[in-house]
Amino acid sequence: MSVVRPPVAPPRPWTYPSAAEHLLENGVRVLAHDLPGQYVLSLRVVVPTALSAEPPGKEGIAAMTARLLDEGSSAHDAEAFAELMERHGMVLGAGVSDGGLLVDVDVPKRHLETAAGLVREAVADAIFPGTEVRRILRNRLAEIEQERASASHRAAKELARTLWAPGERAALPTGGTRETVGALTRDDLVEFHATSVGPQGATVVVAGDLTGVPVAEVLERTLGTWSAPRHRPVPPPAAPVPAPDAARVVVVDRPGSVQTEISVGRPGPDRSTPHGWAPHPVISFVLGGSPSARIDAVLREEKGYTYGIRSAFRPRVAGGSFVTAGSVRSEVTGEAVEILLTILDGAARAGFTDDELRSGVDYVAKTAPGRYATADAVADETAALALERLPLDFTTRTLRAMPELTRNDLDAAYRRVVTGEWTVVLVGDAGTIVPALEGRVTGPVVTVDL
Repeated sequence: MSVVRPPVAPPRPWTYPSAAEHLLENGVRVLAHDLPGQYVLSLRVVVPTALSAEPPGKEGIAAMTARLLDEGSSAHDAEAFAELMERHGMVLGAGVSDGGLLVDVDVPKRHLETAAGLVREAVADAIFPGTEVRRILRNRLAEIEQERASASHRAAKELARTLWAPGERAALPTGGTRETVGALTRDDLVEFHATSVGPQGATVVVAGDLTGVPVAEVLERTLGTWSAPRHRPVPPPAAPVPAPDAARVVVVDRPGSVQTEISVGRPGPDRSTPHGWAPHPVISFVLGGSPSARIDAVLREEKGYTYGIRSAFRPRVAGGSFVTAGSVRSEVTGEAVEILLTILDGAARAGFTDDELRSGVDYVAKTAPGRYATADAVADETAALALERLPLDFTTRTLRAMPELTRNDLDAAYRRVVTGEWTVVLVGDAGTIVPALEGRVTGPVVTVDL
């Protein structure tokens, strides 16, 4: 008996989960995603506190403030706060990006009100105990030293410092430098928290199974009571200005290193680009998003120089970058850099193929349901949309636009970014690297110490 294979139909268009919107009495915007079966709820609080608003010389204060939010409130000291979180199965974290502060909590459904109440304490009534402030600042200074020892961290730091103009906040690490963090005091943190963290312009995102959960009422009783009389909202951040001498090669000397960390960058767009965001994730995948992408097809599969090099557009709230990063064996650095730049520039000259277009679109668009299958992934994306001031249908519209992309769309998007001028950072043995670059790169080559 013959068996006929059933036809495989293309997947139906997928829609990003919708959100119910509500405004609390104190002006905080609530976005609630009801995701049946997701019994661990994800709560996100977004405060648009731009890093560019940090006081000069105190860069990193926003990140240190975020780390101290759960180290005690006016109602619970640090130990009691931690005990309450553990007792209710909560996981709380806080961090900052270029556009704002984000507090994230995952909690069982039945404990949402407790979690929201503790988050309100964290953002409204943090007390910044002196012992905890000193500990957090010491930890950050130790991290900075550890980052110096990490080739990838050192490359990322040098790329930012070289790519963006002096004085731009984007040129410094989000967590600050040894000098700026070392200068911070408890009074600085208390003042920053009082003036920069408040409900004005804030958004709360809740995602998970909300059946039977009176979300609006719970949040009104908790985060709806959040006030900050001295809070001064800051204007949205502007796109960072590129450095006038960004097109150069910087070699960070790491004597004796057997590998070279490569980081190549250009300024890029944010997700609100008027040309449309849809081509950019596809280009990222085609160039350096998988082992079959253009870069790895040569440097990994054909040459065997690397375990993997990745390319991606990295949007900020305003502006962004296009970065290619990875490591190669030290002795092949010169040839690897030449090949890499040839691939990147060649894509701008020759464009992309039909096969690349289809494979990139299929991967990015058809894997979206899997990427957003959990409450925390949905909450993170919606929080990002709120921070970037994008409409809630942005993700759906972007995914729907991808199947309609043409090669010309990809080519045009890439050429708007890639002009043949690159910021190239190499972390490795300068004695081996610098001679190998001769005749392979254009522009000045500068060596700096690790």
